[in-house]
Amino acid sequence: MLAPGPERVVAIRTGDDGTVTGSPVEFPDAAAAVRAFESEHPRWVWPDTAAVYPQILRTGLRVDRCHDLALTRALLSVRAGKPAPAQALPPDARPALFDTTPAADPATVIGEHTAQLRTIGSDPRLRLLVAAESAGALAAAEMGHVGMPFSATEHRRLLESALGPRVPPDALPHRLRDLADEVGAAFGRRVNPASQPEVVAAFARDGIELPSTRAWLLRDIDHPAVEPLLRYRDLAKLHSANGWAWLDTWVRDDRFRPVYVPGGVVSGRWASRGGGALQIPKPVRASVIADPGHTFVIADAGQLEPRILAAMSGDPLMVAAAGADDLYAPVAAEVFDGDRAQAKVAILGVLYGATAGEARYLLTLLRKRFPVAVRYVEEAARAGERGEVVHSWLGRACPPPDDRWWSHGDPRARGRFTRNFVVQATAAEWALCLLADLRLRLAGDVDAELVFFQHDEVVVHCRDPHTATRHVLDATAAATRLLFGDTAVRFPMDVAVRDCYADPDEVTGPPPASGSPAASTR
Repeated sequence: MLAPGPERVVAIRTGDDGTVTGSPVEFPDAAAAVRAFESEHPRWVWPDTAAVYPQILRTGLRVDRCHDLALTRALLSVRAGKPAPAQALPPDARPALFDTTPAADPATVIGEHTAQLRTIGSDPRLRLLVAAESAGALAAAEMGHVGMPFSATEHRRLLESALGPRVPPDALPHRLRDLADEVGAAFGRRVNPASQPEVVAAFARDGIELPSTRAWLLRDIDHPAVEPLLRYRDLAKLHSANGWAWLDTWVRDDRFRPVYVPGGVVSGRWASRGGGALQIPKPVRASVIADPGHTFVIADAGQLEPRILAAMSGDPLMVAAAGADDLYAPVAAEVFDGDRAQAKVAILGVLYGATAGEARYLLTLLRKRFPVAVRYVEEAARAGERGEVVHSWLGRACPPPDDRWWSHGDPRARGRFTRNFVVQATAAEWALCLLADLRLRLAGDVDAELVFFQHDEVVVHCRDPHTATRHVLDATAAATRLLFGDTAVRFPMDVAVRDCYADPDEVTGPPPASGSPAASTR
C-alpha cells in the first residue's frame, strides 16, 4: 500500500485480504518506495494511478501491477446503483504538469482497500475486471509518458500547405479567409461559413430550404457555395482541433503526449482529457512517423462486437460463424443467399437495435438462424426498458435510470442502450485484458514500446516488427482465454507494419523524410 503525503510517502505491506502485515515505512517519494519493493513484484495499492504513477515514470521506473482505488470505487459504486464518483481533475491536465500528488491518509487507503476487497469477494470475474481496469490505468500513464512518435516538422508542413502561413491565435488563417470570400461571392453577400443560421438563411434566400447544414445534405445541392463551404469546414476543423495551438500544447520532443482517461465512458471504453488521442483524423496520421530504425506494428480487432456476442451467448451456429476470419461471410451464406452486405446490416442491427425498414426483415431472418444470440441481446433490451440494470461479462454495471426517467423517460431508447451495453462493455473488457497482457510482454523488450490504444486497436513502436507482432497475437489469445476459456470463437487481428501511421493512400503530404515508404502487410 502506498499513501502519498505532503512531504513523504508511506508504504505498508498488506496481505491478500488487505490486512496489514508489516510496519509503515517512510520514503521521500513514491519512486523511492517503488525502487525498494518492486523487485518483489507486489501489487501496489494506491489512491489514483493518474496522480501517483507519472512521477514514478519520470524517474525511469515502472511497476507490474496495481490496484487503483479510484477506478475500483467507480466500478463498485455503479454496481451498487450509485453514480460514479466524479474524477478529480488537476488544475492543468497536461502530463508535464503532474507535479504534485494529492495527500492520502494511510489508514484511509487501507480501510478503503479492505472494504473494496470485501465487496468484490470471491467473484472471479469481478476480480479480473478490477485487475484489468487497474492495469489499463498503468498502460494509460505509460503511453502518456512515452508519447507517440510525431513529426512536428511534417505537421507544420501540412498546416502551412492546407491553411497558409501561421497567423496569431486570434486571426483566421489565409486559406480560411479566401474560402469565406468564395462562399460570400457565391451567395452575393458576406456570409459567415461557421454560422449555421447564416448559411441556412443564405440558402433560403436562393430558394433552397435546409433543415440543417449537415454535409450529406449540402452534397445533394447544386449551388456554387457548396464546394467552398465544405472545404472551409474541413480546414476549420483541422485548424481548431489539430492546428498550431494543438501542436504547441500536445507535441513535445516529437512525441504526441495526450492524457488518456481509462473507464471514461460508462461502457468502460477510454476517453481522453485533452489532445484528442482517440480521434486522430486521417490528415494528422501522416505526421505520425516512426523513429529512424523503428517501425509501427498497428493491430486492430476485426468485427469485435459480433464476435463478443457469439462468445457471450454461446449460440452454437453463431460461434461456428465466428470461427471464420470473416464472420459475415458464413452468416451471409447460411441466411442471406450469400449477400454479405445484408448479413452485416442484420448483425449490426441486432447489436444496435435497428428495427425499422429493411432491418426489421433482416432481423427476422437472423433470429430464425441464431435464436440464442438474438435472444441474449433482446433480453438485455427488455431489461433496460423495464428500468433494470444490466451487466457486462465481467460485471461492469450500466448506470441505473435517474428519477426523471421513470416519469418522462423513453423505454425504447434505454432498451437500445442496454442491448448494446452488454456487448460493448464486454468488448472493452476484452481489449483491456489484451492491453494488460501486452504491456507486460513488452516490458521485457527494450526495443518495443506501446504507444497508442483506441478501443480495439493497439500500436507498438519497435525495431523488430516480427517479434512485436508475435507479442500482440499472443496477448490476443491470452485475453480470449481469460474471458471465454476454450472458445471456438476467433478474434483475428488485422496487423499492418508501417513507418507512418497513415495508410499509404491516406498520406496527404510529402513522404516521410526518413525510413522507407509506408507499407502495409498482413
